Amino acid sequence: MSKLNGSQSVQGPLVALRGITKSFPGVIANDRVDLDIYGGEVHALLGENGAGKSVLMKILYGFYHADAGQILLNSVPISIASPHDARNVRIGMVFQELQLIPVFSVAENIALFLPELKAVLNRKEIDRRIVEISERYNLKVDPHALVSQISIGEQQKVEILRLLLSDARLLILDEPTRVLAPHEVEALFGVLDNLRKDGYAIILITHKMKDVFECADRISVMRKGRVVGTMLRAEASEDKLVALMFGKALAELRINPRDGADKALEPLLELRGVETHGEGIGTSLKGINLKIYPGEIVGVAGVSGNGQKELCDVVLGMELCTKGQKFLYGNDLTNHSIQTMRKNGVAFIPENPLSMASVPFMTVLENMALTKTRRYARRGGLSMDWQAVKADAEGTEKRLGLAVTWYALAKSLSGGNLQRMVILREMTHAPQLIIASYLTRGLDVQSAIAARQALVQARESGAGVLLVSEDLDELFTLGDRLIVLYGGKIVGEFKPEETDIYEVGHLMTGSGVQHAAKS
Repeated sequence: MSKLNGSQSVQGPLVALRGITKSFPGVIANDRVDLDIYGGEVHALLGENGAGKSVLMKILYGFYHADAGQILLNSVPISIASPHDARNVRIGMVFQELQLIPVFSVAENIALFLPELKAVLNRKEIDRRIVEISERYNLKVDPHALVSQISIGEQQKVEILRLLLSDARLLILDEPTRVLAPHEVEALFGVLDNLRKDGYAIILITHKMKDVFECADRISVMRKGRVVGTMLRAEASEDKLVALMFGKALAELRINPRDGADKALEPLLELRGVETHGEGIGTSLKGINLKIYPGEIVGVAGVSGNGQKELCDVVLGMELCTKGQKFLYGNDLTNHSIQTMRKNGVAFIPENPLSMASVPFMTVLENMALTKTRRYARRGGLSMDWQAVKADAEGTEKRLGLAVTWYALAKSLSGGNLQRMVILREMTHAPQLIIASYLTRGLDVQSAIAARQALVQARESGAGVLLVSEDLDELFTLGDRLIVLYGGKIVGEFKPEETDIYEVGHLMTGSGVQHAAKS
């Protein structure tokens, strides 16, 4: 079986995909796709949600098997039936959700990926190789540290090290910057630049135009399962890429001038000295004081795993306070149920819509009714008024510009389409308090604009929003106030105009000057 040789050939690509076709029930994910990948290049793959990017790369990695078409390595046709086959020909992939074992050390996680793994580990040899490769590519991590105890940025370094030590020469990175602070993104791009100089082929799946223009050499755009254009970065512009992705110009985000929330009003939500007991590898909240007023968006910045999930769970009632109080509209609802919070107009867009906000084997329309079953129940709960469900959902769909397929099963949707479904459901019926965790994660540019506009509309109607995001540009654009979480504590609170993304980024990773939180 041919393997990648790690050097760019002027005669042809290292990897060539020819006529790749893949269908799922009711959907053609890839439609006769041709794609060339060269060594010594970062090749960005763009496209709206459902365009077929991830499916195509999972076929290349052996996670899916194509219905038709060929994969050629160094002009030799081969079959990749599994990730094991892909690794054998030196192809590796880092998924959006990192695939590390938290209770294992860095070295143990890397060892699991090594070819010809022996029954007894030579720990000194593995440590030596980790140190050698990490120093060469500025991927320094402690081989003996537990994965659960290192930052997300360091975990991503471990994922890349796993591929390099397993001798991969083509690296597929799926949304690698989505949970990184700005200075960590810059460091990652430095790593990719060094790998490129050594002849590695790198495929970057991303929704961020900024990432494309900062590090890509070649850009391919997919739409409706096909590659509709490929160009060098020097030939590209944002307008050209958007036109290829959507076939039309995008609406701009409209934000009316604002003076900030009226703090003479009673806060919609108030947390007073809230603390929690972190379960498993969760993070405990420590002394959280926070107010959200009508008509404001409070942004929450932090590297994943520093208390954002726990903060959202406490507000919704999924996690109990061990200390402190929670007030909603002035009423003490400390440790009240999720049902009570929902009945009081609290909407929730979670970080993982498939596992936390949907029933996979129900249709989109059925999922739309989940949080308001009493509203649509008829004949004492013996039937549901599905026409009313659809009418309400279609009204929100038209208002927000987020289209869904009503009768598809939730489990068949891409991550971005599933996110659109949850946003539509939660923004129906005018919620008063919106907890939005990673609102635009997985969304294409057009859908991200629509989702952000929905929050702006809600704020202008008097709703309060708690917005957790790894996208600092998003937080600075939408937020009336920003808080920074680190280790379960609020370590900074600002208005956007009082700080910048680098100061916030350093606070997120614990390397900046600690700012006292304002009450």
